[in-house]
Amino acid sequence: MTLTEQINQDIKKAMLAKEKQKLAALRAIKSALLLEATKEGGNGEVSADAETKIIQKLYKQRVDAGKIYREQNRPDLAEEEEFQAKVIEVYLPEQMSEEEIKAVVKEIIASVGATGTSDMGKVMGACMGKLKGKADGSLISKVVKSELANL
Repeated sequence: MTLTEQINQDIKKAMLAKEKQKLAALRAIKSALLLEATKEGGNGEVSADAETKIIQKLYKQRVDAGKIYREQNRPDLAEEEEFQAKVIEVYLPEQMSEEEIKAVVKEIIASVGATGTSDMGKVMGACMGKLKGKADGSLISKVVKSELANL
């Protein structure tokens, strides 16, 4: 079953259960997937890689909006964004732990031949290619900086 089919089924379930907040998050996912499928030059299909990118983007948007609302003392809006982020997070692929990321980063540093923080760009490029969709970019960046500083 594709992600689009799964979302459609979950939308039906949310409608029957009258879960308005969950329905809003699911409709946002469906909308983003439809936009991707029908964009100019597309073939009407969304690849699994593109689906993952879309879900990650929607998740990050909700988390960032929740943080901003918390900073501006708007807990009512923050809670709604955070709830939607939790709904969207269900459709994300399993994320790697910091320890798993460290192991991959060390391997990449050795293979690239990095000697210090000046090689940050080379290492980050290789890491983002290998860990794409499996870990958050900011966490990868933090681990890379830490490992390069320890060389």
